[in-house]
Amino acid sequence: MRQAADDLLGAEPPVLTGALVGYARVSTRDQRLDRQTRALEAAGCIRIFADKLSGKNTDREELTKAMDYLRSGDTLVVPSLDRLARSLADLVTIVAELRRRGVGFRSLKEALDTTTPGGRLVFHVFAALAEFIRELIVEGTHEGLAAAKARGVRLGRPPAMTPEQVRHARALLTQPDATVSSSARLLNVSRSTIYKYVPELATARPAVEQPAARAEMETGG
Repeated sequence: MRQAADDLLGAEPPVLTGALVGYARVSTRDQRLDRQTRALEAAGCIRIFADKLSGKNTDREELTKAMDYLRSGDTLVVPSLDRLARSLADLVTIVAELRRRGVGFRSLKEALDTTTPGGRLVFHVFAALAEFIRELIVEGTHEGLAAAKARGVRLGRPPAMTPEQVRHARALLTQPDATVSSSARLLNVSRSTIYKYVPELATARPAVEQPAARAEMETGG
């Protein structure tokens, strides 16, 4: 994120001699593109890319096409900032990438233009704010994990076998006729899981387990 801010401020504004390229986006069935595309056409865009996203389809394919279409000296124009990006960090990343490629950026609603000193300053503030938010989230996550650990909360994935299941599996040591396979089916775990949590079974019962397991396989049990 800091690199993105440097990219926005560090270089001289590109000389914009290319085309104005528009991008519009709607995210629900109720929204229509007409108003956005009319605004982009009025701004002088010669080509407009538009995404219609739904709950099942969230890929911004047209934005990808727009980014591929843009050349150095062009300007990407959007009706508003929220039509381009889903988050502040996303916005800063996209605009920084445009700047690295010598492409300008304008947002009509907010009257932002990255080729002007004022526009670049605004995006530098955006980048700093996005970095600040990211650090707050990371810090909050670490503090939350530490507090949970202090309360005795077990972190990470739950164990494949509960202590009660492990005790049941260990009971095999005192039941000569039982097998690891039958116990695994009863506990709804795999044989390898039982051996992982009760490793002594592998050495304590090899002579009994192997013939029994073979018999189960032959009978389909």
